[in-house]
Amino acid sequence: MTSHKDYETMQRAARRKSGLLQALTYLGLSIWAVVVLFPFYWMVLTSLKSYGAYNSEHTPVFFTLSPTLENYENAFTAVPLGGYLLNTLIFAVATTAIMVVVSTLAAYAFARLKFRGKNLLFGLFLSMMMIPSELVVITNFVTITNWDMRNSFPGLILPSITSVFYIYLLKESFEQVPDELYRAAKVDGTSDLKYLWKVMIPICRPTIVTITILKLIECWNSYVWPRLITDDQAYFLVSNGIQEIRENGFGRENVPAMMAAVVVISVPLILLFLAFRNKIMEGVSRGGMKG
Repeated sequence: MTSHKDYETMQRAARRKSGLLQALTYLGLSIWAVVVLFPFYWMVLTSLKSYGAYNSEHTPVFFTLSPTLENYENAFTAVPLGGYLLNTLIFAVATTAIMVVVSTLAAYAFARLKFRGKNLLFGLFLSMMMIPSELVVITNFVTITNWDMRNSFPGLILPSITSVFYIYLLKESFEQVPDELYRAAKVDGTSDLKYLWKVMIPICRPTIVTITILKLIECWNSYVWPRLITDDQAYFLVSNGIQEIRENGFGRENVPAMMAAVVVISVPLILLFLAFRNKIMEGVSRGGMKG
């Protein structure tokens, strides 16, 4: 039979083991955080170095005693970076707003409405996710070109106003809302659009917020389609504007100025994620109310 002293010894050993395991876990997470965050630190650090100081470094220097904002000034004067940011903001907000409306209506139809062939249609709809994106880009390019919509915001926006994945995610969230609420609303004479607006959207708000933020980030980082459909600098977004900056703005050798432009472009996304990170996690993990 275990004595009281032996029990206390075992408890202390268990606490030491738990403390050591926790310390190793925090150590591993700290190392991983440094690995992940170091490129961002190096980007900001380089943007604060003058062109001469950067080129005079024979070995990498991980700090600077004479930071300068000259590179940020050049980022807005040497190239139309402000115009790129405005174009991207218009593209991202307009595309996301239309996509959320289209996806919400489509998801509600698949989740709540009853019509012939719904399951077959939804299965065919999901099969579109198996089509390589390159084929879709080619088809969209031919369509937008035939409609004479190159170098225009409608040409940039139209191919991105729907998403099979986001419709599927919203449909799953809508289906978690109890059917009793829908039947009670229909007994009271509530229309489907009013039920969607008054009941479904408030309950599933975390999922809607999540897809909104993810779509904004997706639009902000969009590269292939804007680069393909626009060759007029007046419609360049920040993603393909970076290439223009590198080739015809600062030049390939002016790395600090290039890094300053990248910092300016990255800050809005970082702030957006930090502001809504809890909503994103809530939407991904919960996605709605369970029935």
